[in-house]
Amino acid sequence: MNYRVVHRTIYDYSETIASCHNEARLTPRNFERQSCTTNRLVIEPPPSDYRERQDFFGNQVAYFSIQQPHKQLVVQAESEIQVHPTNAQLDYSMDMPWETVRANLETGIDPVTLDARQYALNSPMVSVSRDLEHYALLSFTKKRPIMDAVQNLMQRIHTDFAYDPTFTSIATPLETVLKHRRGVCQDFAQLAIGCLRSLGLSARYISGYVETLPPPGKARLIGADASHAWFSVYIPDYGWLDLDPTNNQKPMDRHITIAWGRDFADVTPLKGVLFGSGEHELTVSVDVEPLNGN
Repeated sequence: MNYRVVHRTIYDYSETIASCHNEARLTPRNFERQSCTTNRLVIEPPPSDYRERQDFFGNQVAYFSIQQPHKQLVVQAESEIQVHPTNAQLDYSMDMPWETVRANLETGIDPVTLDARQYALNSPMVSVSRDLEHYALLSFTKKRPIMDAVQNLMQRIHTDFAYDPTFTSIATPLETVLKHRRGVCQDFAQLAIGCLRSLGLSARYISGYVETLPPPGKARLIGADASHAWFSVYIPDYGWLDLDPTNNQKPMDRHITIAWGRDFADVTPLKGVLFGSGEHELTVSVDVEPLNGN
């Protein structure tokens, strides 16, 4: 599948901002499942300094600063991406008991395992807990194959938790999400990650987009798509298995990956510091458009 994505962020300030410094993670990744063929960042007012780099996790980061007074900041990322088809059927011949996976992470010294091990540790927004462990163990029964167990965990989160964009913010603790059984895609992804890490497994946070399909007979609404999040679990000899608890599905050719890290704090689409006072209003719109030739 081929897509064009336009991600537009607007900050309207109540008072004039003297200057600002920002980081953007808005460039889709290149890896075996997808290729980013074009990408550009349009910034208004024009930045006085602009640089690109890769962060620790291999995500593309754009740094820019604006050194002129402004009352509005507009950042628009425009990308074209090829998402390569994947086999919908998991290869269960490679499956193994989840306890074996945990033991492999504890003792393996090969580079892939050592890299995966960092995703089993606490991170700024996801900490292990007994409550998360207890919730996870309902899926991770003794010697249950890990692919089966993690898919069951995904399905339970999808069933047990209500999608409620009014309940949480980016700073809502996982304990609150677990207690009230409400949240959004970011919360559900981090909840799954917390459950897996509480069992000694490695899981990482994925940010990106998912193509939304309009009802039959209705036209697509420009800007109606939104940023999305899901999680990935490490399985020896298989690699990273992506799962989307919000939609209860394995990401296929409708999911577009922007960045991955330990949790949302590692992959925030746009963040920065500004010099000024007053309040601001934030507007974000995302349009995921399938291109001809799919």
